[in-house]
Amino acid sequence: MSEYVSVEIAGPIARIVLRRADKLNALDRAMIVALANAAEAIETARDARVAIISGEGKAFCAGGDIAAWSALPPLEMWRNWTRVGHRAFESLARLRVPLIAAITGHTFGGGLELAAVSDIRIAEAGLKFGLPETGLGMAPGWSGTQRLVRRFGAQTVRRMTLTGKMFTTEEALSLGLIDEMTAVGEGMTRAEAIANEIAARGPIAAQIAKAMINAAEGEDRDAPIEGLAGSLVATTEDLAEGIAAFRGKRTPVFDGR
Repeated sequence: MSEYVSVEIAGPIARIVLRRADKLNALDRAMIVALANAAEAIETARDARVAIISGEGKAFCAGGDIAAWSALPPLEMWRNWTRVGHRAFESLARLRVPLIAAITGHTFGGGLELAAVSDIRIAEAGLKFGLPETGLGMAPGWSGTQRLVRRFGAQTVRRMTLTGKMFTTEEALSLGLIDEMTAVGEGMTRAEAIANEIAARGPIAAQIAKAMINAAEGEDRDAPIEGLAGSLVATTEDLAEGIAAFRGKRTPVFDGR
C-alpha cells in the first residue's frame, strides 16, 4: 500500500483518501496499485455497504504524475502505466458497493477519470474540472474516452479533450459531470450523509441495483440480468425485513444477512 493512499473501513462505510497534497494528489504507480488494493480490501470487507473516495488539499486529483511516466519508453508506458491504471480504475468502477466521490479540490485529467468511476459525485463550489492531456501531446489513457463518454456524453468530453476547456463546479453540475454542488467546506459532510442514507438501505438490493445499472450503461457486461437479480432479492431476509417494517410503519434495520 502506498503511503499516499489510505483505506479505512469502519462499519458499513469505507473511505479511500489520496494523501499527496503537495503534489495535488497526482498519481504515481504505487498509488495506482494502492487504489486497486483498496478496491480489493473493500470488496472483501463483509460489513462494507458504501465507500467514499476523496483527496486532501487543493486538488481531488490532478491526474497522473508526469515525473512517473514521462521517461517511460512506449512499451513500458503501456505495460506498467496504462494497463495498470485501467485495471485499478476498473476494479473501483466494479466495486460491489456504491462509491461516492467527495470532490473538495480541482480535478484534472486522470483525476476526472478517477471521479468518473464513482456512482455519485459531490463537489464543492469554486473548483475546476478538465482533461488537459492533448495539451501535453497525449490522449486520456485511463478510460477518459470511454467511461467519460458513457457517463457524461460525447460532446462534453469532446470539448474538454479537443480544446482543453475547463469547467467550473457550476458548469460541471449543469453538464452532469457531478451530481451535487455544495458550499466550500461542506463536500465531505454531504458525501457522508449520502453514504449513511445508502448504508441504511437493503445492502443486497443496492448492490444488485448498482450492477444492473452498470450493465445497462455498458459498464459491466458480466452483471446479473434483471430477472435473476429480482429472483435473488426476493429470497433475501432483507426483503422480509423491508416488508415487515413497511407494514409496521417503522424504519427497517438491514443486517446484511
